[in-house]
Amino acid sequence: MAEELGSTEREIIAQRARKAEALQALGVNPFGNGQAPRHVTAELHARYGEAPADEIARDPGDWSVAGRVLAVRSFGKAAFLRVRDGSGEIQVWVKKDKVGERGFEIFKLLDVGDVVLAEGPATRTKTGELTVEARAFTILTKALRPLPEKWHGLADVEQRYRQRYVDLIVTPGVRETFRRRAKIVSGIRRFLDERGYLEVETPTLHKPEEAGGAAARPFQTHHNALDLDLKLRIATELHLKRLVVGGFDRVYEIGRIFRNEGIDRRHNPEFTSIEFYQAYATQQDLMALTEQLLHRLAVEVTGSARVTFQGQEIDFTPPYPRHSMLELGARALGLSPDDALAGRGLAEAVARAAARENESEGAWKLEQAAQRSPGEAIAIAFEVFAEGELPKDRPAFVVDFPLETSPLSRRRDADPRLVDRFELFAAGMELANAFSELNDPADQRARFEAQVKARAQGDEEAMPYDEDFVRALEHGMPPTAGEGIGIDRLAMLLTDSPSIRDVILFPLLKSRE
Repeated sequence: MAEELGSTEREIIAQRARKAEALQALGVNPFGNGQAPRHVTAELHARYGEAPADEIARDPGDWSVAGRVLAVRSFGKAAFLRVRDGSGEIQVWVKKDKVGERGFEIFKLLDVGDVVLAEGPATRTKTGELTVEARAFTILTKALRPLPEKWHGLADVEQRYRQRYVDLIVTPGVRETFRRRAKIVSGIRRFLDERGYLEVETPTLHKPEEAGGAAARPFQTHHNALDLDLKLRIATELHLKRLVVGGFDRVYEIGRIFRNEGIDRRHNPEFTSIEFYQAYATQQDLMALTEQLLHRLAVEVTGSARVTFQGQEIDFTPPYPRHSMLELGARALGLSPDDALAGRGLAEAVARAAARENESEGAWKLEQAAQRSPGEAIAIAFEVFAEGELPKDRPAFVVDFPLETSPLSRRRDADPRLVDRFELFAAGMELANAFSELNDPADQRARFEAQVKARAQGDEEAMPYDEDFVRALEHGMPPTAGEGIGIDRLAMLLTDSPSIRDVILFPLLKSRE
């Protein structure tokens, strides 16, 4: 459906199109190529800093910069332009007696939003602004659409996500957010590479029996040539563990994950995760590794281990506290951990808790808990009552997960009712999920069978039975620990962004139609 334009905007676009034709008449291709700047604006700022005008005049250089025009102040035969490139901004001074008759004719066809090239010496104006005094000037790209004057309010926030290319131009701080996100990803790579991990790539398209590794609904598609139903991956876990079986003792993958789920400020159906696996390691080893990683990222990305997120300071300095899901979930239901795990009095306790929640979302979740196993009910009680009570001023590990919540985790030797697993929370968000991996093929087969039964009973997020993965375990997987970290949520924390949409360049949005 074609975009509907107001009469004013149509008129502006038509006027700019006429200017593009006028540029062509002057021999300037308004959408040309082959002219590149020799410098970026950051080089000028690095070279001159706060140097006064007389010092700059002794060595003004011959600078060549290009970028988008954000503002124009015109004074008849001269004008000041605010120009931005990928490294920063600079002022450009265009004067008719410096750029010549033709250069000034080109300038007069300029609009805010155009991409220009200016060449000349540096100077500092009377107002103290570092400036390129143009000796040559041209328009490289004519912008047919005008930039918005103001973007504010709820409707405009959604427009920012829909037209991120404009958001990056006009909204302060947005480009820095995505630069920080890139630093997070490169920092994770560097951290793991230094420790001997190998970066790999595993399939995004999975056969239906392979589409496991998490409790989530996958997206479905079809390969025409093979007449084969496929699903987009919901995790990289099972393929990475196959590689551990094959002899890669330390592997990781940073990749896109797809889950057919709802959208809110913490969830987008397409997101990025890092999963890494280490042979001969335990969940305790990964706790220490996670503390080191997050502390280093906080310092590298923000300059400090103390990060402010939505008004709350979070200290990423290790060690992080540990909290028991079993104890907190059972306590929320008024039961002892042993009674809760055994199911003694559990149905009545869940019913009382649901009544207290009085038809809220928590009450609905607790009603679902009544239909689940004791371990799953404890996990739901933890989510409803205890998750929000975790520390706000520092990350926290949640441990002591019941067996039923973790079909891929290793049973705890000291208490087989639990698994060796942890989740890391910060600012009320789950950031990481890790465990000592289950490598007993008979146990894994039984848990897959339990998942198949759960799916038959209506659990659409239950995992499929992956026979090939069991076969891989039968070849012997070393004792291994693995972890997944949500990069988007980590980026939210380290850029002080309230919504996951603020750290995904092109988030999925509901169609306007």
